[in-house]
Amino acid sequence: MTSVRTPDPVRAKADTICVAAVEPAREAAIVEAGAAQIGAHLGHLVEGERLVTHYFASAHPGYRGWRWAVTLTRASRAKTVTVNEVVMLPGDEAIVAPEWVPWSDRVQPGDLRPGDLFPTHADDPRLEPGFTDTGAPEDVLAVVEELGLGRERVLSQFGREDASDRWYAGDFGPTSAIAQAVPYKCNSCGYWIRLADSLGQAFGACTNEMAPGEGRVVAYDYGCGAHSDAVIDISEPPVAEHAFDTTGYDAMELAAEAKTEALEAGAVEPEVTVTEPAAEEIAAADRADEN
Repeated sequence: MTSVRTPDPVRAKADTICVAAVEPAREAAIVEAGAAQIGAHLGHLVEGERLVTHYFASAHPGYRGWRWAVTLTRASRAKTVTVNEVVMLPGDEAIVAPEWVPWSDRVQPGDLRPGDLFPTHADDPRLEPGFTDTGAPEDVLAVVEELGLGRERVLSQFGREDASDRWYAGDFGPTSAIAQAVPYKCNSCGYWIRLADSLGQAFGACTNEMAPGEGRVVAYDYGCGAHSDAVIDISEPPVAEHAFDTTGYDAMELAAEAKTEALEAGAVEPEVTVTEPAAEEIAAADRADEN
């Protein structure tokens, strides 16, 4: 992709022949892209002495807002023009790709997946030579290995400061919201293990599974509510006081249940139902009396 050139700071005189050569410029664009891709003439730009660029709209649907630029020139005292170059350039409304960024700058923390390799630069300022090839005796090299010094490269002073600044200003530093909300600090917590090396002066690892920083590197003046000194005296377990609330409902009794309870208690006489004799029974009784 070629960027739009700017004209010479010294104002050049427009060459009449080059400015008028619109059709030769169009023919050059058609040879390059085909007649169907060349749109209307958009104007010209005087680039220098006897040097003019003509612009034509791109008719390709995938390049809306782009334009074909045909630069013409001519020799001194020549009556015909010569095509210098034909390129497609983005206009003000053209959709262009973002600026290219090297892959090493595109990769961000958290992008590394299982199986991926992220090579380290040979001149990474965070690392420095470990000076492992010292010719020291085996027993000395064993101590060096135990101390973690027997490596090809180790963390440089710049690397230590870079990590310290990032950790201290992160989520597990003293400026985080959770650390600001509690009076406890990690340097007095029983779950805090100080890092070895010089970074242990300011950082350690949290081993409390109930803490938000568990398994993380936390600053010595970070803190949370899961501090080992955050205890509660429960020598006398609290006893709940039961209360009966009668304000939230109305007591109602069913009539049948109330009568049954009253009968069982002997408070109500049982009702006796007297039925009147039928007419046939009365007539039979009268005949018996007459006989």
